[in-house]
Amino acid sequence: MAVRLTVLASGSRGNSSIVASSSTRILVDAGLSAKETLRRMALAGEDPAQISAIVITHEHSDHVSGLAVLARKLAVPVYMTEATHHDWHKWSRRTQFKERPESAHVERLEHFHAGHRFHIGDISVQPFTIPHDAADPVGFVFTVEGVRVGVCTDLGYLPPNVRHALRGCDGLLIESNHDLEMLRNGPYPWSVKQRVMSRVGHLSNEELGKFLESDYDGGAAFLVLAHLSENNNHPDLARASAERALAPRRSLLHANRLTTARQAEPLEPIWL
Repeated sequence: MAVRLTVLASGSRGNSSIVASSSTRILVDAGLSAKETLRRMALAGEDPAQISAIVITHEHSDHVSGLAVLARKLAVPVYMTEATHHDWHKWSRRTQFKERPESAHVERLEHFHAGHRFHIGDISVQPFTIPHDAADPVGFVFTVEGVRVGVCTDLGYLPPNVRHALRGCDGLLIESNHDLEMLRNGPYPWSVKQRVMSRVGHLSNEELGKFLESDYDGGAAFLVLAHLSENNNHPDLARASAERALAPRRSLLHANRLTTARQAEPLEPIWL
Protein backbone atom coordinates (compact mmCIF):
# COMPACT_ATOMS: atom_id res chain seq x y z
CA MET A 1 0.00 0.00 0.00
CA ALA A 2 1.14 3.53 -0.78
CA VAL A 3 -1.95 5.54 0.26
CA ARG A 4 -5.42 4.76 1.58
CA LEU A 5 -8.26 7.33 1.63
CA THR A 6 -11.25 6.70 3.89
CA VAL A 7 -14.08 9.24 3.82
CA LEU A 8 -15.91 8.95 7.15
CA ALA A 9 -18.43 11.72 6.41
CA SER A 10 -18.86 14.58 3.97
CA GLY A 11 -21.54 17.26 3.98
CA SER A 12 -22.97 20.18 5.92
CA ARG A 13 -23.61 18.01 9.02
CA GLY A 14 -19.98 16.98 9.42
CA ASN A 15 -16.78 16.26 7.51
CA SER A 16 -13.96 13.87 8.32
CA SER A 17 -11.58 11.68 6.32
CA ILE A 18 -8.46 9.60 6.91
CA VAL A 19 -5.38 9.63 4.69
CA ALA A 20 -3.08 6.74 5.54
CA SER A 21 0.26 5.27 4.56
CA SER A 22 1.63 1.99 5.86
CA SER A 23 2.88 3.71 9.03
CA THR A 24 1.03 7.05 9.35
CA ARG A 25 -2.66 7.90 9.59
CA ILE A 26 -3.93 11.48 9.40
CA LEU A 27 -7.47 12.50 10.27
CA VAL A 28 -8.53 15.39 8.03
CA ASP A 29 -11.11 17.52 9.88
CA ALA A 30 -13.20 16.55 12.90
CA GLY A 31 -16.69 17.70 12.06
CA LEU A 32 -18.51 14.80 13.74
CA SER A 33 -18.79 14.26 17.47
CA ALA A 34 -15.95 12.26 18.97
CA LYS A 35 -18.33 9.37 19.65
CA GLU A 36 -19.63 9.33 16.09
CA THR A 37 -16.13 9.66 14.61
CA LEU A 38 -14.99 6.59 16.54
CA ARG A 39 -18.12 4.70 15.44
CA ARG A 40 -17.46 5.56 11.80
CA MET A 41 -13.83 4.47 12.16
CA ALA A 42 -14.99 1.10 13.46
CA LEU A 43 -17.40 0.72 10.53
CA ALA A 44 -14.59 1.52 8.09
CA GLY A 45 -12.10 -0.82 9.77
CA GLU A 46 -9.89 2.02 11.00
CA ASP A 47 -8.13 1.72 14.37
CA PRO A 48 -8.35 4.98 16.37
CA ALA A 49 -5.18 4.04 18.25
CA GLN A 50 -3.28 4.26 14.95
CA ILE A 51 -4.21 7.90 14.21
CA SER A 52 -1.02 9.98 14.10
CA ALA A 53 -2.46 13.52 13.91
CA ILE A 54 -5.47 15.66 13.05
CA VAL A 55 -5.23 18.37 10.39
CA ILE A 56 -7.91 21.05 10.02
CA THR A 57 -8.97 22.83 6.83
CA HIS A 58 -10.91 25.68 8.52
CA GLU A 59 -12.90 26.55 11.61
CA HIS A 60 -16.52 26.10 10.47
CA SER A 61 -18.48 23.83 12.79
CA ASP A 62 -19.01 21.03 10.25
CA HIS A 63 -15.21 20.61 10.22
CA VAL A 64 -14.29 21.12 13.89
CA SER A 65 -17.27 20.35 16.14
CA GLY A 66 -15.66 17.21 17.56
CA LEU A 67 -12.09 18.46 17.59
CA ALA A 68 -11.38 19.26 21.25
CA VAL A 69 -12.86 16.04 22.65
CA LEU A 70 -11.45 13.86 19.88
CA ALA A 71 -7.93 15.28 20.22
CA ARG A 72 -8.01 14.48 23.94
CA LYS A 73 -9.33 10.96 23.40
CA LEU A 74 -6.78 10.15 20.69
CA ALA A 75 -3.92 12.06 22.41
CA VAL A 76 -2.55 13.26 19.07
CA PRO A 77 -1.27 16.63 17.82
CA VAL A 78 -3.60 18.97 15.95
CA TYR A 79 -2.35 20.97 12.97
CA MET A 80 -4.08 24.18 11.83
CA THR A 81 -3.17 27.68 10.78
CA GLU A 82 -2.84 30.32 13.48
CA ALA A 83 -5.85 32.27 12.20
CA THR A 84 -7.99 29.13 12.08
CA HIS A 85 -6.95 28.24 15.61
CA HIS A 86 -7.80 31.74 16.85
CA ASP A 87 -11.32 31.67 15.38
CA TRP A 88 -11.94 28.05 16.40
CA HIS A 89 -10.95 28.89 19.98
CA LYS A 90 -13.32 31.88 20.08
CA TRP A 91 -16.17 29.82 18.60
CA SER A 92 -15.61 26.94 21.02
CA ARG A 93 -15.62 29.20 24.09
CA ARG A 94 -18.77 30.94 22.86
CA THR A 95 -20.77 27.84 21.89
CA GLN A 96 -19.45 24.39 22.73
CA PHE A 97 -17.66 25.17 25.99
CA LYS A 98 -19.33 28.29 27.32
CA GLU A 99 -19.91 26.50 30.66
CA ARG A 100 -16.30 25.26 30.72
CA PRO A 101 -14.25 27.67 28.57
CA GLU A 102 -11.00 26.05 29.72
CA SER A 103 -11.97 23.02 27.59
CA ALA A 104 -11.74 25.06 24.38
CA HIS A 105 -8.17 24.06 23.65
CA VAL A 106 -6.02 21.20 22.44
CA GLU A 107 -2.99 19.94 24.35
CA ARG A 108 -0.67 19.44 21.39
CA LEU A 109 -1.06 22.19 18.80
CA GLU A 110 1.05 22.75 15.71
CA HIS A 111 0.63 25.75 13.40
CA PHE A 112 1.33 25.61 9.69
CA HIS A 113 1.17 28.16 6.87
CA ALA A 114 -0.55 27.78 3.52
CA GLY A 115 2.04 27.23 0.81
CA HIS A 116 4.57 25.69 3.20
CA ARG A 117 5.00 21.93 3.10
CA PHE A 118 5.35 19.95 6.33
CA HIS A 119 5.59 16.26 7.25
CA ILE A 120 3.65 13.97 9.55
CA GLY A 121 5.45 10.65 9.72
CA ASP A 122 6.14 9.56 6.15
CA ILE A 123 3.34 11.70 4.68
CA SER A 124 4.21 15.02 3.07
CA VAL A 125 1.45 17.60 3.58
CA GLN A 126 1.13 20.54 1.19
CA PRO A 127 -1.53 23.07 2.31
CA PHE A 128 -2.84 25.61 -0.20
CA THR A 129 -5.16 28.58 0.19
CA ILE A 130 -8.77 28.20 -0.98
CA PRO A 131 -11.47 30.89 -1.41
CA HIS A 132 -14.05 30.39 1.35
CA ASP A 133 -15.63 32.64 3.99
CA ALA A 134 -13.41 31.46 6.83
CA ALA A 135 -10.36 32.90 8.60
CA ASP A 136 -7.62 31.07 6.68
CA PRO A 137 -9.12 28.09 4.80
CA VAL A 138 -6.92 25.53 3.07
CA GLY A 139 -7.00 22.42 0.97
CA PHE A 140 -4.32 19.73 1.16
CA VAL A 141 -2.27 17.51 -1.10
CA PHE A 142 -0.86 14.50 0.74
CA THR A 143 2.10 12.67 -0.84
CA VAL A 144 3.50 9.24 0.01
CA GLU A 145 6.19 7.61 -2.13
CA GLY A 146 5.21 9.80 -5.06
CA VAL A 147 1.47 9.07 -4.79
CA ARG A 148 -0.56 12.28 -4.38
CA VAL A 149 -4.02 12.62 -2.85
CA GLY A 150 -5.81 15.98 -3.00
CA VAL A 151 -8.52 17.06 -0.55
CA CYS A 152 -10.29 20.21 -1.70
CA THR A 153 -13.76 21.20 -0.48
CA ASP A 154 -15.48 24.37 0.78
CA LEU A 155 -14.48 26.80 -1.93
CA GLY A 156 -16.51 29.13 -4.08
CA TYR A 157 -14.44 28.72 -7.24
CA LEU A 158 -11.16 27.22 -8.44
CA PRO A 159 -8.52 29.96 -8.73
CA PRO A 160 -5.19 29.34 -10.49
CA ASN A 161 -3.32 28.38 -7.29
CA VAL A 162 -5.86 25.63 -6.56
CA ARG A 163 -5.79 24.30 -10.12
CA HIS A 164 -2.00 24.21 -9.95
CA ALA A 165 -2.02 22.40 -6.58
CA LEU A 166 -4.35 19.68 -7.89
CA ARG A 167 -2.28 18.82 -10.94
CA GLY A 168 -0.76 15.39 -10.83
CA CYS A 169 -3.04 14.01 -8.13
CA ASP A 170 -3.55 10.24 -8.18
CA GLY A 171 -6.70 10.52 -6.07
CA LEU A 172 -8.91 13.56 -5.59
CA LEU A 173 -11.63 14.38 -3.06
CA ILE A 174 -13.26 17.52 -4.47
CA GLU A 175 -16.39 19.52 -3.79
CA SER A 176 -19.55 19.20 -5.88
CA ASN A 177 -21.86 20.94 -3.44
CA HIS A 178 -25.02 22.01 -5.23
CA ASP A 179 -27.09 22.01 -8.38
CA LEU A 180 -27.73 25.65 -9.27
CA GLU A 181 -31.40 25.19 -10.14
CA MET A 182 -32.10 23.18 -7.00
CA LEU A 183 -30.41 25.86 -4.92
CA ARG A 184 -32.23 28.76 -6.61
CA ASN A 185 -35.61 27.05 -6.22
CA GLY A 186 -34.90 25.51 -2.82
CA PRO A 187 -35.94 26.40 0.74
CA TYR A 188 -32.92 28.49 1.80
CA PRO A 189 -33.35 32.23 2.47
CA TRP A 190 -32.02 34.36 -0.39
CA SER A 191 -29.14 35.61 1.75
CA VAL A 192 -27.95 32.03 2.29
CA LYS A 193 -28.35 31.22 -1.40
CA GLN A 194 -26.21 34.23 -2.26
CA ARG A 195 -23.55 33.12 0.20
CA VAL A 196 -23.45 29.56 -1.19
CA MET A 197 -23.23 30.81 -4.80
CA SER A 198 -20.60 33.44 -4.03
CA ARG A 199 -16.88 33.19 -4.78
CA VAL A 200 -16.28 32.41 -1.10
CA GLY A 201 -19.14 29.92 -0.84
CA HIS A 202 -19.36 26.40 -2.25
CA LEU A 203 -18.52 24.82 -5.59
CA SER A 204 -21.50 23.87 -7.76
CA ASN A 205 -21.79 20.80 -9.97
CA GLU A 206 -21.56 23.16 -12.94
CA GLU A 207 -18.38 24.90 -11.79
CA LEU A 208 -16.70 21.60 -11.02
CA GLY A 209 -17.76 20.41 -14.47
CA LYS A 210 -16.02 23.37 -16.10
CA PHE A 211 -12.81 22.44 -14.27
CA LEU A 212 -13.06 18.77 -15.25
CA GLU A 213 -13.72 19.69 -18.87
CA SER A 214 -11.01 22.30 -19.34
CA ASP A 215 -8.28 22.27 -16.67
CA TYR A 216 -8.32 18.82 -15.10
CA ASP A 217 -5.29 16.77 -16.13
CA GLY A 218 -7.08 13.42 -15.88
CA GLY A 219 -4.41 11.77 -13.76
CA ALA A 220 -6.49 10.59 -10.81
CA ALA A 221 -7.45 6.94 -10.49
CA PHE A 222 -10.32 8.04 -8.22
CA LEU A 223 -12.50 11.15 -8.17
CA VAL A 224 -14.61 11.46 -5.04
CA LEU A 225 -17.35 14.08 -5.33
CA ALA A 226 -17.71 15.55 -1.86
CA HIS A 227 -19.67 17.93 0.40
CA LEU A 228 -22.92 17.32 -1.52
CA SER A 229 -25.80 19.41 -0.18
CA GLU A 230 -28.66 17.28 1.11
CA ASN A 231 -31.18 20.00 0.19
CA ASN A 232 -29.72 21.32 -3.05
CA ASN A 233 -28.10 18.36 -4.77
CA HIS A 234 -28.40 14.64 -5.40
CA PRO A 235 -25.63 12.09 -5.98
CA ASP A 236 -27.05 11.20 -9.40
CA LEU A 237 -27.01 14.85 -10.47
CA ALA A 238 -23.44 15.39 -9.26
CA ARG A 239 -22.21 12.23 -10.95
CA ALA A 240 -24.04 13.00 -14.23
CA SER A 241 -22.57 16.50 -14.30
CA ALA A 242 -19.03 15.16 -13.82
CA GLU A 243 -19.55 12.46 -16.45
CA ARG A 244 -20.79 15.04 -18.98
CA ALA A 245 -17.72 17.15 -18.33
CA LEU A 246 -15.38 14.21 -18.86
CA ALA A 247 -17.24 12.86 -21.92
CA PRO A 248 -15.28 14.89 -24.52
CA ARG A 249 -12.20 13.04 -23.27
CA ARG A 250 -13.89 9.64 -23.05
CA SER A 251 -10.73 7.82 -22.01
CA LEU A 252 -10.90 9.68 -18.68
CA LEU A 253 -14.28 8.12 -17.90
CA HIS A 254 -12.54 4.75 -17.84
CA ALA A 255 -9.34 5.94 -16.19
CA ASN A 256 -11.10 7.84 -13.37
CA ARG A 257 -13.41 5.94 -11.07
CA LEU A 258 -16.18 8.33 -9.97
CA THR A 259 -17.86 8.01 -6.59
CA THR A 260 -19.80 10.31 -4.28
CA ALA A 261 -19.01 10.79 -0.60
CA ARG A 262 -21.86 10.32 1.86
CA GLN A 263 -23.04 12.19 4.93
CA ALA A 264 -24.65 9.33 6.83
CA GLU A 265 -22.04 6.58 6.46
CA PRO A 266 -18.40 6.10 5.52
CA LEU A 267 -17.23 5.10 2.07
CA GLU A 268 -15.31 1.92 1.52
CA PRO A 269 -11.58 2.69 1.81
CA ILE A 270 -9.94 3.68 -1.48
CA TRP A 271 -6.46 2.26 -2.10
CA LEU A 272 -3.90 3.91 -4.32
